[in-house]
Amino acid sequence: MPARRPRPPRDVEGLLARLRRAIPVPFCELRASSPWELLVATVLAARSTDRTANEVTARLLARWPTPAALAGADLRDVEDVVRSSGYYRQKARALRALAACLVERHGGEVPRAMDELVELPGVGRKTANVVLGTAFGVAEGIIVDTHSGRVARRLGLATATDPDGIERQLCAHVDRTQWIETGHRLTLHGRYVCLARKPRCADCPLQELCPSAAAPPAHRDWKRRADDEWRHILAPAQTGPDAPLATAG
Repeated sequence: MPARRPRPPRDVEGLLARLRRAIPVPFCELRASSPWELLVATVLAARSTDRTANEVTARLLARWPTPAALAGADLRDVEDVVRSSGYYRQKARALRALAACLVERHGGEVPRAMDELVELPGVGRKTANVVLGTAFGVAEGIIVDTHSGRVARRLGLATATDPDGIERQLCAHVDRTQWIETGHRLTLHGRYVCLARKPRCADCPLQELCPSAAAPPAHRDWKRRADDEWRHILAPAQTGPDAPLATAG
């Protein structure tokens, strides 16, 4: 028997308001100081953790800091540096080809347009949305990764199973001015509360409005649960001089 699809929430704005309380300052956990660094980190983060992607990005850019430098690198050397991120051969080829395209077509600069970004090797809509929203403050869509896609489906905000379909359905629910922040909020909520195997429903500030909630709330005050979530996200390991990028705009 196919799994039951969550019904759409009756109070979408109330749900999003609670999410805003739980994550008042959404951010990207990939560390970068430029669009180029963020683009590299996002490519490396595919099928890897942000922690690993941050470590590998730092090593890669310490050796080849610019697109021109990386475009001229030996492929085997790049593979050795990115090996720990997984799928290292594909990522090394994509990154070197990506760097070459930036040099040849865009003067070594990361473009600010969705159609130009998705034409680059290794760059899909998710990566483009991360770069456009976080680095440039350009809202062309909502980031849909493993975490945000899972949360959207559990909340009933999407019934599609493919990232593009989930993104279209999410964009229909959310005002465009909130697309960038909502994508990061959904990702963070999925990473720290709405976990894949054992979601923390009792601690979730969205529990009363979530059609997939599997446990009653630990206490009635959703605002307290929201504040607890924010403190959990901003644990000591998440703060300090190497803190992640807040969303642009």
